[in-house]
Order: sequence, then C-alpha cells, then structure tokens
Amino acid sequence: MIRRTFRFAPLALALLVSACGSNSSTTTAPSSNGLTTDTFNGTVAVKGSDAHNFSVTVTGVVSVTLTAAPVPLTLSVGVPGGNGCAPINAGATVLATPGALAQLAGEVTPATYCVLVADPNTLTAAAAYTVTVNHP
Repeated sequence: MIRRTFRFAPLALALLVSACGSNSSTTTAPSSNGLTTDTFNGTVAVKGSDAHNFSVTVTGVVSVTLTAAPVPLTLSVGVPGGNGCAPINAGATVLATPGALAQLAGEVTPATYCVLVADPNTLTAAAAYTVTVNHP
C-alpha cells in the first residue's frame, strides 16, 4: 500500500486530467467525529477516468480511500474545472491498491474539491470501484 500525505495549494494546478463521464452513485453520511464521509461508486473505462465533487466547509484533513476495485487505480484530489478534475499537485496523486486504509491525506481549506479515479494505463477492461472521502 502506498500512502501519500500532501498539503493542498489551490494555485498549484500542475496537470489537467479530464473526466470521461460519470456513471456513479454517491452516499454521504456525517460521523460522530465531526467528519463527513462521502462514498462514491463508479466505473473507470480503459484509458478513462471518473471524477466526483465534494465540499469542505471548515479547514481540516481530508483522506481518500480506494475501498474496492479489481486492480490498483490512480487516485487524485483536485479542483473541479471546465474539463474535469485538475489535481492540486503531484503529491495529490497516487497509484492505490484497494484496502481499508487511506491512500491519500492532506489538509484542506473550505472549497469544492474533486476526487479523480483513473486508469493507470494498465486496464484491459472497465473496472468498477468504490472510493470514500472523509472530510471536515
């Protein structure tokens, strides 16, 4: 498992990755620790990606976990834009193996962010996935 910690810098948009449509569902649940957990389900096509937006209302730590997928997938945290989800910086992108522990974590300020799930250029067929985002 790879775990990468990053500090968001909203002006450090290094790379623009476009999303290839979203065929997904979302579940949002507040928790007793003051965090919100968003659960996103979707499918990543070969050489494709899928993005989901989430809103942060107070400064705090966001963590992202790829909880289910048949193969490792690329996860990014970014800012939604006209062409998709632009990763905040290189530290906000990781190749994630599905598991129970967060693969990305970083401090955020109030804003709308996105999580991008993408083919790491190894898919030979579409891959269904579940990703959770815990945030303030």
